[in-house]
Amino acid sequence: MDQKTTKQTTTNIEQQIERLHQCHGRLLEEFAKVIVGQRSVLDELLITIFADGHNLLEGVPGLAKTLMINTLAKMLSLSFRRIQFTPDLMPSDIAGTNVIEEDHTTGKRVMVFMPGPIFTNIVLADEINRTPPKTQSALLQAMQEKEVTVGGKTYQLELPLFVLATQNPIDQEGTYPLPEAQKDRFLLNTIIKYPKLGEEEDIVQATTMNVVPDVKPVLDRATLQAFQRTVRDIPVSRHVMGYAVDLARATRPVEEGSPDFIRREVTWGAGPRASQSLTLCAKCYAALDGRMNVSCDDVRHVALPVMRHRIGPSFMAEAEGISTDRIIERLVEQVPERAKA
Repeated sequence: MDQKTTKQTTTNIEQQIERLHQCHGRLLEEFAKVIVGQRSVLDELLITIFADGHNLLEGVPGLAKTLMINTLAKMLSLSFRRIQFTPDLMPSDIAGTNVIEEDHTTGKRVMVFMPGPIFTNIVLADEINRTPPKTQSALLQAMQEKEVTVGGKTYQLELPLFVLATQNPIDQEGTYPLPEAQKDRFLLNTIIKYPKLGEEEDIVQATTMNVVPDVKPVLDRATLQAFQRTVRDIPVSRHVMGYAVDLARATRPVEEGSPDFIRREVTWGAGPRASQSLTLCAKCYAALDGRMNVSCDDVRHVALPVMRHRIGPSFMAEAEGISTDRIIERLVEQVPERAKA
């Protein structure tokens, strides 16, 4: 690629990033019509969307998780389906099933595929840990390959596809914890916290009146997919990418040079998907902020949601009440940036 072509490509990326930044501002305005506060949650949801990933949201009941996702679908002009996960839910209730119908032309019975709710753009997997692993696994192929196989035949899903799953962290009776392999397929793990005092007062005032917010679409599907391609086109220096790799590798107790507290407090660390996700999410965070240059600060900013579900705390850490968030925070403090070439 010659110098002129490289300069032109860089200019195109910069223009797209500026449009994405402006779009980000409008998304925040529309979101604020419905949801009070929760700016960090929305930013993590938008990183998930523009990085073309999936998100596992955790929060106590009543924090508007479903409303957030429904509002997000409206702003992005995407189709939305909600699946309430229950102990008796079957894989066919997600992917779809074959049914026998009579062909009115020939009078013969034929097998017809009836698509399940996974055939949409945004899937809300509500209380995903309420259903057994057999049904949870029905999402694996859809999340990774963007396709499902039913009756020996593979069906391509509509793109883009985002699985946004919710979990209730305080109610563990009658639940089935997600297998580590499935948790690793979620790009981010977002924690939704209680609102602040003033925010809760605003929530009560807004939701006890006869006012229905009018949420307007901000962009269409084609524009969204163009922005997703732009995020991946953003160049990242070896210095920043190396820091993301070092941060992920430092979570592994078996890794030479990992901190002593990791060997004590972690049973298993993050795999290569963590390095990929740290880099991609840092690029997306920078783009939403209107920047083409990705820094180590961007990697540190996304470290918690990227890695908190990819680290297994040891028995000692759990006994002492040491959370994965605290482990990651200490790691970010201790892992140094590589020397710039």
